[in-house]
Amino acid sequence: MGCVVSAPKDSGGNRRRPGSIGELSVYVPGLRIPKPVDFAQSLGDYLSKNIVERLSALRTRIVVMAGQEGPTITRTKRKTQHGGSTLADLLQALEDYLPVVLGLVKNGSHLQYKVQFTWVNQEDDKEETTMSNAWYEVLSVLHLMAMLSLSQANLLLFPRSSSSNGHLPKVSEESRRASVDIFLKAAGYLDCAVKHVLPQLPVELRRNLPVDLAEGVLRALCLQALGQAIDIQLGMAIDSTKATLAVKRRLACEMVKCWQQAQDNIMNLPLANGWGEKHCLFVKWKYVEAKAAAYYYHGLILDEGNTEKSHGMAVAALQAADEYFKESKKLCEAFNAASPLSRNSPPWGTMKYLSEKIPKDTSSKVRINRDLYSYERIMETAPTLPDFSLALKPDEYQLPQVDSSWRTENIKVGQTDPNHLKGDK
Repeated sequence: MGCVVSAPKDSGGNRRRPGSIGELSVYVPGLRIPKPVDFAQSLGDYLSKNIVERLSALRTRIVVMAGQEGPTITRTKRKTQHGGSTLADLLQALEDYLPVVLGLVKNGSHLQYKVQFTWVNQEDDKEETTMSNAWYEVLSVLHLMAMLSLSQANLLLFPRSSSSNGHLPKVSEESRRASVDIFLKAAGYLDCAVKHVLPQLPVELRRNLPVDLAEGVLRALCLQALGQAIDIQLGMAIDSTKATLAVKRRLACEMVKCWQQAQDNIMNLPLANGWGEKHCLFVKWKYVEAKAAAYYYHGLILDEGNTEKSHGMAVAALQAADEYFKESKKLCEAFNAASPLSRNSPPWGTMKYLSEKIPKDTSSKVRINRDLYSYERIMETAPTLPDFSLALKPDEYQLPQVDSSWRTENIKVGQTDPNHLKGDK
């Protein structure tokens, strides 16, 4: 059912990590890079030269592109005026390859066990992982497609100064809306990987997957994409004169749910290595940041009540928001200081607004209510946040149909006999 070969940490120097990834709005935990495969040696006795050469050409293109761009593709200097053509080209190469490589698993074909696929890891202690199972290749491709999409979103959300405002960097509404679509697309790839690809791998192979592809990490990345999409929606609601406090509170509470579930999915995984440690810090930072936003809007709504109790609860909620905001700034610093080093992009959107409003509004309410609580008492008495179901869902991505080049006449006569294939398993 496929064998596993894992290279120990730092054996051979294939894993190249940048010392710094520059400014970012979206965290991408490195790009797993594929290593070359000799399809002719593995499949030459079973398939026509046409299919073998097509597989080789498509995958070689990915190997070359990913190998060149992988160490630097998350850096903002890689952006183009159209949002990153290198990202789009590599993503297109993966989309072209996927229908062809899926032919190896068509109808449970034993061809899926004939090729050893090797990928260089980023979050796992093991430098690289090799598996003789084409579903591992499909899983790796979907993961890379999702990471490239998150990288595209990061480039779209980089604030730019326009000639009209001269000096205030901002992200256009067009870019923000486009980034939401990309986040949902990334979530769709990951959701498909968890629901439709992971179950195809035998239990023993699933246990041997690198932590980069562990179910918890895939689910956390999916939730991260949803959480960041909701963050963008909240920012647009803040800018809108039509959005009510109730709408903003709901969005902030949905963000909390996303990041809490993301943290729950990775908290027990061995993510203590480079990208992995930074990944954990990012999720923790965003979770606390989301709680600051949610408590802020919850406090404003409670303050609309006419009772002493509601005003007291409002103060407790706003003070909780202020404390969570202060904690989030410390976590942000820890995240940026973790290797590879990073920097926040110029402030914009949700947190630019809240960084000004939370301290100001909390201070104002505290002055009105002189019966102050200690920090411990605040956190004990802060009202429970409302529980909302997530309105945003991942795109319903489906694996493509097997490429037409896998028609029967392209497979060598006599090689489709299941007994022949089984004996060579």
